[in-house]
Amino acid sequence: MKKTELQGKKVLVFGSGISGIGAVKLLETVQADVVLYDGNESLKQEEVRAKLPKESKCEIVLGELKQELIDSLDLVVMSPGVPLDIEPVERLKAAGLPIWGEVELAYCMGDGTVLAITGTNGKTTTTALLGEIIKAYADSVFVVGNIGNAYTGAASSMKEESYTVAEISSFQLETIHSFHPKVSAILNITEDHLNRHHTMEEYIRVKELIASNQTKDDFCILNYEDEELRKFAPKCPATVVFFSSVQKLEEGIFLDGENIVWKSKTEEFVFARTDELKLLGRHNHENVMAASAMAYCAGVPKETIRKVIMRFTAVPHRIEFVEEINGVAYYNDSKGTNPDAAIKGIQAMNRPTLLIGGGYDKQSSYEEWIQAFDGKVKQLVLIGQTREKIEKTAHECGFFNTILAENLEEAVKICAEKAEAGDAVLLSPACASWGQFDNYEQRGDKFKEYVRAML
Repeated sequence: MKKTELQGKKVLVFGSGISGIGAVKLLETVQADVVLYDGNESLKQEEVRAKLPKESKCEIVLGELKQELIDSLDLVVMSPGVPLDIEPVERLKAAGLPIWGEVELAYCMGDGTVLAITGTNGKTTTTALLGEIIKAYADSVFVVGNIGNAYTGAASSMKEESYTVAEISSFQLETIHSFHPKVSAILNITEDHLNRHHTMEEYIRVKELIASNQTKDDFCILNYEDEELRKFAPKCPATVVFFSSVQKLEEGIFLDGENIVWKSKTEEFVFARTDELKLLGRHNHENVMAASAMAYCAGVPKETIRKVIMRFTAVPHRIEFVEEINGVAYYNDSKGTNPDAAIKGIQAMNRPTLLIGGGYDKQSSYEEWIQAFDGKVKQLVLIGQTREKIEKTAHECGFFNTILAENLEEAVKICAEKAEAGDAVLLSPACASWGQFDNYEQRGDKFKEYVRAML
């Protein structure tokens, strides 16, 4: 169903958050008949209406989803935060309705070339970096998706010559049908979101969907050091390009000492040296390799790529330096929302570290994270729903320097009191922010606020 076919169709948009509102606005530009539905009965019609444009004719339905409404629909567009196995969604599926996500809708409504990135960790940095490279190459560029700009909000402005750089989560990949990037990347796959996908097998399957509509004329960039992605490569419908931070590859992009090397059947050259980059840590060198490979496969000249990767600095909330106070360096890694991402945060530290962790429970296990402390962590200060669970795991792993705090503000105070000159204080929670904060950005901003209040 292309945008021309959506006119006059009755479409249910499920969820009234940012993605849902973006979907409504986009559907109304092509004269679809839109119903905005949210199962939350405590929402008020006028509050939801206030989020929509004044001229919107969208019908708003809150609470119960009646069968007569389901029977009148042609299409459903899901917000990514809504699980697909809840009762109202099961009823929509049973009615045989096509279930799209915002990515599918935006893709069908937008034009141009799409470059799409998924993976458990590193997505935001890689997407931001690739966005900057493409902006240095093309005039019309949109950086969208999980990075904070709704794909649906930009789709109607896209032209044939546009480039869209999209950060795509597993939640968004569950509901694609025709989504077809010219270049895709899966950066890594580690345990995450099992409260949503239930099994690791399902999480892996969903991540691999990013390449499902690609052909051998397209490219898929994969991490050679990820066992699951090596297994996926022979099945991948696109032309696979590997990156590796550990070994030299026969073909692909890899680290050779300090050099980031591109090697194919026809050429071999160095993009840059790691000591020329402003991004710290091996995980960031992997992000640079992935973004460089994607850009090169999309036709960007290597000189353009080199210029941008050498000037690019870290994204907010990802091992972001905040301040140095009394000889103590404070780092905000609020984007470390799962244990594997938080391991990268610890590995990037080059000082004795007081670590703030804990938050919403996504059913993750924390042993590997605790074991990765590797003598660097002096004190673990825990907050949120998972604090007792993580403390118990830490003690079982033989790490006993734990303190439970009531909230983030108290945790920052505790760290400031216990830190000595030459130490670092790192917020890298290994958990989602929900419960105490709306999102990881708000959590990171609060951390920065509490730190700067001590100046």
